[in-house]
Amino acid sequence: MAVDVRWATIEDAAALAAILCEMAEHYRQPSLDADRALSAARKWLGEESPAYPHFALAFVDGEVSGLASVAIAHPGIDLERLLFLKDLFVRDNIRNAGVGRALIGFLADHCLSHGIGRIDLTTEDWNEGALRFYERLGAQRHGQKVFLRLSNDDLKAIAPRP
Repeated sequence: MAVDVRWATIEDAAALAAILCEMAEHYRQPSLDADRALSAARKWLGEESPAYPHFALAFVDGEVSGLASVAIAHPGIDLERLLFLKDLFVRDNIRNAGVGRALIGFLADHCLSHGIGRIDLTTEDWNEGALRFYERLGAQRHGQKVFLRLSNDDLKAIAPRP
């Protein structure tokens, strides 16, 4: 089976919105409003992507089958950029068919050809399938960092008030 992976463009907004809605359901999150998802996808792909791509999409037989949501961060103390893999999702009906591997391979090639030194990622500690997948690729758990989050409410509490 051939998997075509490419950076999403504005023309892919509907496909991106559809797979984001499916991803929310898969992870037992509240259903996303399809119109809101499409509007967000259009904004992200139209206004926010010129400097760095945000989404890689995988297609099988012309149908979107997976996505990788990424951010590229500028250098830290090692003077190398990194690609942060926020989400990797493959549709349930095509899991274990090489789509996830194709997405990661696409990202690895992008990193190597653009001087990006590494891919950092997180996954839920309960997601044994994802942990096995990443370990098969050679990913190692990196115990030197602790994952923390400032929620929207936290941001409101700490932001300076005008």
